Amino acid sequence: MTPQWQTGRVTVLVAGDVSPGLLGFIVVALIGVALYILIKSMNKQMSKIQVPRATDIDDKKAE
Repeated sequence: MTPQWQTGRVTVLVAGDVSPGLLGFIVVALIGVALYILIKSMNKQMSKIQVPRATDIDDKKAE
């Protein structure tokens, strides 16, 4: 355990005493899983979009 110095009522922590711990890891992991699901859903929705091709546009102009 690293030492902590107390100056009056303020406790000064040494730079390695504070870490995100398990809760921080779980939050970051959940954000990663949510991002993966959102990107997968976006790709599915984007594949449903039908973009008109140049030949389709030229055919409509010819009519």
